[in-house]
Amino acid sequence: MQVVPYEVEGWGVGELYFVEDRLVYHELPRAGSAESAGHPLVPRLAAYFSGDRVSFADVELDLEWMTSFQRAVADALRAVPYGETVTYGELAALAGHPNAYRAAGSFCARNRFPLFLPCHRVVAAEGLGPYGSLGSGYKRRLLELEGAVI
Repeated sequence: MQVVPYEVEGWGVGELYFVEDRLVYHELPRAGSAESAGHPLVPRLAAYFSGDRVSFADVELDLEWMTSFQRAVADALRAVPYGETVTYGELAALAGHPNAYRAAGSFCARNRFPLFLPCHRVVAAEGLGPYGSLGSGYKRRLLELEGAVI
């Protein structure tokens, strides 16, 4: 496994985990400092966190472990446009399982690829909603970076 650290000014240090050329896990930046490694995704991540509109749709992700439901949710997440949001219920419907909003939320909570499967674009019906260990403030910051109306 190759671990690629990256540092983003104002955000901190994150890590990308690869097996061969396939991304198997992504850690969003948190407070700290480290020297960014030389990988083609690092400048794209830096551009995204600088406020540039960056797509990660072409990044190959390791999705082989997913059930068919999880794969449908992952595909639906990748289809949510930059700067837009959907509710957990809308995400479930986009995945073809309109009554599975809680399961869609559980998938988001365990998402291994936070920017590549942009679960920060999924909000609760009554507001912003949670964002795992990073908290709703981090989620709000990502959405504001993309210009999303919250």
